[in-house]
Amino acid sequence: MTTDHAPRDYDTLRAQMSERYESLSKRLRQIAKFAWDNPTIMAMETTAVIAERAGVQPSALIRFAKAFGYSGFSDMQRTFQAHVTARSASYKERFRKVAARDGTGTGTPGGMLREYCEASRDALEHLQDDADPEALEQAVALLQKAEFIYVMGQRRSFPVASYIYYNLNHLDCRAQLLTGMGGMLLEHADSMGPKDVLIAISYSPYSEETARVVVAAREKGLPVIVMTDSSLNAIAREATVFFDIHDAEVFGFRSLTASMCLAQALTTALATDRKVANKPSSSRRSRRT
Repeated sequence: MTTDHAPRDYDTLRAQMSERYESLSKRLRQIAKFAWDNPTIMAMETTAVIAERAGVQPSALIRFAKAFGYSGFSDMQRTFQAHVTARSASYKERFRKVAARDGTGTGTPGGMLREYCEASRDALEHLQDDADPEALEQAVALLQKAEFIYVMGQRRSFPVASYIYYNLNHLDCRAQLLTGMGGMLLEHADSMGPKDVLIAISYSPYSEETARVVVAAREKGLPVIVMTDSSLNAIAREATVFFDIHDAEVFGFRSLTASMCLAQALTTALATDRKVANKPSSSRRSRRT
């Protein structure tokens, strides 16, 4: 039986996993990371399969459940099952959708395009369902007030960072893309001030350079807007505003569809806010006439 201290829903459980992550043992952190990334597997598979996929012993899953106040793993699993049932598309449902498609020519360029399009639609649907409107408003408000906006993203995250920087420049924002050119990353980041904002993007495998810049920003008192794929990594725990993004993956390649969509939404919302802020008030207009 679930105790009064056990999370009653998936969102509460996720919040507790994030809050308590650092205090967990190494093995329980390993399970927490797996559970965070694979809620459908946690809901649908047997204890033996989950343990094998997570790289732990079945007994560790029981310890993990009890650490969060559940009577056992089956008790905790019901929380994941309720979450998966409520979602519009689980991993198994997606698999059935793929199998039901006209899959002729999957190995052809046209077939691959269809696969990427379907996976990207799923990613966008999840972004729409999961994105926190309050977090979006908070991020735009921080960007609106910032004297200078720094943007950081390495490797796969670099196109997202570059796109945000491109849009900020077209909005006449004072912005800097931190690339580390010439090995001067931390020296360039040292120019950040407490009235500035850092946007940091990093996905697994996470960039150590981005993590160092985030730490430097927090030490200077900067707000940090983070886009990443888990709240259990280092930069997410330092975030002022955090966005949990899960882009599509097909044939082992991960797209940036959801990330780019969020980047567009943030910068477009910022453009709208800036226009409103710069628009003359009715009293000003009346004095001019």
